[in-house]
Amino acid sequence: MTSDDLRTALTQVKYPGFSRDIISFGLVKSYELKDGAAHVQLQIQTKDPKIPQQIFQDCHAVLDPLLGDSSKVHIQVDVQDPPAAGTSAGEAESLPGVKRIIAVGSGKGGVGKSTVSSNLAIALSQQGYKVGLLDCDLYGPSVPLMFGVPHQQPHADEQDRIIPIEAHGLKLMSMGFLLSDNSPVIVRGPLANRYTQQFLQQVAWGELDVLILDLPPGTGDIQLTLVQTVSLDGAIIVTTPQEVAMIDARKAVSMFAKVNVPILGLIENMSYFECDHGERYHLFGQGGAQRECERIKVPLLGQIPLEPIIGQRCDGGEPTALLSPSESKASAAFHQAAQSLLDHVSS
Repeated sequence: MTSDDLRTALTQVKYPGFSRDIISFGLVKSYELKDGAAHVQLQIQTKDPKIPQQIFQDCHAVLDPLLGDSSKVHIQVDVQDPPAAGTSAGEAESLPGVKRIIAVGSGKGGVGKSTVSSNLAIALSQQGYKVGLLDCDLYGPSVPLMFGVPHQQPHADEQDRIIPIEAHGLKLMSMGFLLSDNSPVIVRGPLANRYTQQFLQQVAWGELDVLILDLPPGTGDIQLTLVQTVSLDGAIIVTTPQEVAMIDARKAVSMFAKVNVPILGLIENMSYFECDHGERYHLFGQGGAQRECERIKVPLLGQIPLEPIIGQRCDGGEPTALLSPSESKASAAFHQAAQSLLDHVSS
């Protein structure tokens, strides 16, 4: 057995709740084989005692069979308190000129996260804020179409930074700007992480009051890369009312908690459908997001109704929030959610 074998074995140990291993997460500070025994030193920043315990046990589970004797596996775990909110990975930093960075995530796809991100960004912009929107979904980018600029391509400035596309008063960046309509993104985790870091750090965002990060669905590597790369001011979780969506929303909440990013609130999309005579129909259940907010003690920032115009305007490159609140109840809901977010982050 060699040190390389030891390292390979440790890559099988995942950080609890993530698909990323403890080697790539930077938790393994040293490892060596000495006198027929394995010596591993870990450093973990968490206030949850279950996390280091689980990692300790998982390390033994992969190393004990290799050494043939658990007494030959020596694992030291240095547990530290996590840093202040928004600097979860220690190496995360703010972006020059960007005052606030807010992630919009969900535990699953299909809940309308990109629709919420786009309209929330529009609503903030219409309140006089300078806003940027980064589409972090490398595999299914939708922001270019939603903003009516699917065929534009970004250029570089004299410092070789990417100049974001501008539409409806926002600065935009997305993998969709770099691909033709039918080109799939076929990249493994490390390269996907590199693209994500480039979109954050090598884009000429300029002066922004808020940068909205439209995350891909789930709780995978890209989410972890984001919190390691930049200091997040918080995260918004998008869900729908039914329990199957709430199960995955809780996973997203738990993920951000583990990396010390505060949850700013939940937005319930497809909350209800209101017919022409004013009666509301809760097609996907009722009160799910409100109950979850009460449980985890965060605000319910908004409840977005189902309106055919939302999909129509997204497909047409004119997000619903561009309408005045009097023209659309969905637009009114997006603007109210933006105001609730501002009230919460300013308090």
